[in-house]
Amino acid sequence: MLALPTRFLTRVPPPLEQRFPRPSVMGIVNVTPDSFSDGGVNLRPEAAIASARRQLAEGAGIVDVGGESTRPGARSVSLDEELRRVLPVLEGLEGLPISIDTAKAGVAQRALALGAELVNDVTALRGDPDLAGVAAEGGAYLCLMHMQGEPRTMQHRPTYADVASEVAAFLEERLAFAVAAGIPEERICLDPGIGFGKTVEQNLELVRRLDVLLALGRPVLVGFSRKRSLGRLLGDPEAKTGSTAASIAAGVAAYERGASILRVHDVREHVEALTVARALAS
Repeated sequence: MLALPTRFLTRVPPPLEQRFPRPSVMGIVNVTPDSFSDGGVNLRPEAAIASARRQLAEGAGIVDVGGESTRPGARSVSLDEELRRVLPVLEGLEGLPISIDTAKAGVAQRALALGAELVNDVTALRGDPDLAGVAAEGGAYLCLMHMQGEPRTMQHRPTYADVASEVAAFLEERLAFAVAAGIPEERICLDPGIGFGKTVEQNLELVRRLDVLLALGRPVLVGFSRKRSLGRLLGDPEAKTGSTAASIAAGVAAYERGASILRVHDVREHVEALTVARALAS
């Protein structure tokens, strides 16, 4: 088991619902050369730090920093390489509300020691047996995401009998696993994994039937921003990304169906759209 410094073992955050009131926006900073939408843009630490600070100023409640691409077809990187990419960025953002997008306990441990408050794991604690313990001991929030297969193969004919029910069943099992590992349920949110082993129609179905996931009793995070399903929905069968306008439409629809957190690339635009959507709903 990896150990955190003693000063982090007493951190007791408020319930996730209080920390991220609905709707909250999570910004994205990919410190990678090959992410599907912004690969290479934030590869230099100075650029990544500036991008994160800008997103926070635009209204993001937290910014998700990641050093390993999970785009369709992506291959994994080593622990040392992932640390090399993200540590200078995390050091430059110490004291600011940051999430670490990783499946590696060693990366999460270093990130939490530098003040990160949420671990965003696309493997839902299946990728590294030590990650649950690191998150529990560090008092971190945790996001558990559904993915069919792995990034390298996940878009090869994904198949479900009932996508919403199967994703919900998976997340229910992973939520129970996380709680059994010592992570309080009130620190956990769930992510259906839009674009992670799903077709265009399956992604849309998950948003339409978000109530099936909400029935699990935890806040839901949705990351539809710039996903290629949006571009393909708009008529380009070879699209690799979606537009900002399409992303905002998907984000507002997810919010109206109960999502608590929207993970987005274009923070200001989403914050403005969600502010209006919330006002109209009240």
